Amino acid sequence: MTSRSRVYGLVGFPIKHSLSPFMHNAAFARLKIKARYKLFELRPEELERFFAGIKKNRISGFNVTIPYKEKILPYLNIKSSGLREIGAANTVVVAKDGRLKGFNTDFSGFRRHLKELKVNAGKVAIIGAGGAAKAVCFALGKNKAKEICIYDIDNYKSLGLIVRFKDTFEQTKFSAVARIEELNLKDKDLLVNCSPVGMRADEACLVKGEMLHKGIFVYDLIYNPAETKLLATAKKAGVRCSNGLGMLLYQGVACFEHFTGKKAPVEVMAAALERACRRQGGKKS
Repeated sequence: MTSRSRVYGLVGFPIKHSLSPFMHNAAFARLKIKARYKLFELRPEELERFFAGIKKNRISGFNVTIPYKEKILPYLNIKSSGLREIGAANTVVVAKDGRLKGFNTDFSGFRRHLKELKVNAGKVAIIGAGGAAKAVCFALGKNKAKEICIYDIDNYKSLGLIVRFKDTFEQTKFSAVARIEELNLKDKDLLVNCSPVGMRADEACLVKGEMLHKGIFVYDLIYNPAETKLLATAKKAGVRCSNGLGMLLYQGVACFEHFTGKKAPVEVMAAALERACRRQGGKKS
């Protein structure tokens, strides 16, 4: 990396499994941009030092993932309209004057991938109520979902999502449940896992095969491992399903354009992700 190179990266913990560097670095190379995308795996107590060192470390922008999508909001000087509505950030651009501008490209990435998959998202069940779930709820509300039912181990977080979006999307009926079984998946068109459950091989699947039906689509935001226990359960039940690799790609396309002001080479980024997946060979993380 030369002294003139710009630095971008991903802030989160844990993030060693992330494929984001592959697609961004491939895009930088294709467009001959002198920049490098890296991982900033930070524990909570290291966040303050990271933000204090942004200028010194020549950081021009970064993405944010679990568990910091909501926690970084106080550090932002400017918040895009979508971010203000969602209440979670996944993209931060460092302006020339040092101010931090936050965006949320998760919702547009999820929305674009759902359209590509031709998924009916009329009645939806969501597992998890964190920053990713906020973006998913916003996308589904934009798509005029009829119902969104949310389960989280912390019921207050589920209720918080309802309070945030019920007035914004009046056509959507929001509800929260205390148990997975109460999601009533037999009556849903789409199930979205927005929780980190499934990233570790030793975690039990929250959903049983008999809870599903042939008409439901199961979407897991997790993309590494490529097939979580939830997706394996869906396949065994003969249910259409997808991991979150497409969402990763399309949110990455949007944030690349925020970073650089240039049109993202989508095919290059998609091919880089595919190569990275093949290289890992479905390795569990």
